[in-house]
Amino acid sequence: MFRILSGLLAVLLLGGAFAEPAGAQIPAGVEGSYEPHPEARKAVSRLLSPYCPGFMLEVCPSSEAQALRDAIHAGALQGQSADELVEWMLADYGEEYRAVPRSRGSGLFAWILPPMALFMGVLGVVMALRRFRPEEEDPLTAGNGADSSGSPDDVVDPDTEARLREALRELELSEDPL
Repeated sequence: MFRILSGLLAVLLLGGAFAEPAGAQIPAGVEGSYEPHPEARKAVSRLLSPYCPGFMLEVCPSSEAQALRDAIHAGALQGQSADELVEWMLADYGEEYRAVPRSRGSGLFAWILPPMALFMGVLGVVMALRRFRPEEEDPLTAGNGADSSGSPDDVVDPDTEARLREALRELELSEDPL
């Protein structure tokens, strides 16, 4: 509660500070045709709302968020850049309302780690597929009896073949006595 009241007070005081030049005033009573300043739009799109948890500031329906958007717009009309407006809002509300991580310092990890993890995942899948792929026969050693894979081309001596036939016949007779 205290945080909301202090935030509202800061917005009101800031609104009074921006009220000096008439050209920097937000047009009142212009419904539907009001177009926000491009720098304000950029700044608002980079911020989370302190009044609607989980929402971006640009879509938060609360009146406090509207007042904050108006204060950001007034700052943009006075010539502040989007980066300055974002830093001003974060100085008052805290770094946790930054929606887009910084592209320098520790925020750089948020930009580097996801593509790196994706690359490592794709690399892992490729390596796993290569490992589980059946190996092809070497054409130099195929058919010359160098391997003991039991291919049908292997030659069985006649004595072993006769014993195998006799064992199969006994097996068939034991299963079907007729």
